[in-house]
Amino acid sequence: MGDAVITIRGLNKRFGTKEVLRGIDLDVAPGQVLGYLGPNGAGKSTTVKILIGTLDDFQGQVSVCGHDVRGDPLAVKRRIGYVPESAALYDALTPREYLRFLGRIYGVADAEIERRTREMLGLFDLASELDNRMTTFSKGMRQKVLITAGLLHNPEVLFLDEPLSGLDANSVVVVKEVITRLARAGKTVFYCSHVMDVVERVCDRIVIINDGHIVADGTFEQLQSQSKAASLERIFTQLTSSGGHEAVAERFIHAFGGASRSP
Repeated sequence: MGDAVITIRGLNKRFGTKEVLRGIDLDVAPGQVLGYLGPNGAGKSTTVKILIGTLDDFQGQVSVCGHDVRGDPLAVKRRIGYVPESAALYDALTPREYLRFLGRIYGVADAEIERRTREMLGLFDLASELDNRMTTFSKGMRQKVLITAGLLHNPEVLFLDEPLSGLDANSVVVVKEVITRLARAGKTVFYCSHVMDVVERVCDRIVIINDGHIVADGTFEQLQSQSKAASLERIFTQLTSSGGHEAVAERFIHAFGGASRSP
């Protein structure tokens, strides 16, 4: 196990007859920002759900912060933060009420919850929305509350699964800077995203999975050198696709053209 914050050995997961993860082995060190990439259905979100303790029907060994996620999931959940792409909020609550509820679950003092709530939502330009019901919030506003909730208790490990979904450009910049500063403070970030340019900039290690297997693991520069590709997008395409993107795009264009000529 060593000093790894996250340790995965021989991880396999099946949904019915479909094998989603096939023998994943991975160690993540403290203070590392790991980009975990793969095409739709490759097993990214499944891996995250296992790591945060919400899926326990798997084969293999998985530990986070020294705790077995299957044997002691509550100990894991006390040490981590999780920001999903979307989640069900308690819409009848205000952001202040919702974050106070979550903060108390984690044992954070009310005064500290209030301070962090004001500061973090203020950075997202939501200070004026603290006492408004979340039923009317846009997707971007809800995502800002989710990000704040994931960070509120100052977790040791932060799991981000498409966290930028619905955010405006300024908020994306804030989140990228937060990730960088969390790593400097020794926090570990496990980051899943399809936004390749963000992964290039904020992740110091990139793991790509395809068909349930790890097909690449290294820094962006190392992956560039191995693949001779200039961008992470090109590297990703080489490793996870059979190619033919140009031909597919051309067929789409012809389809539109054909539609426009139809009577």
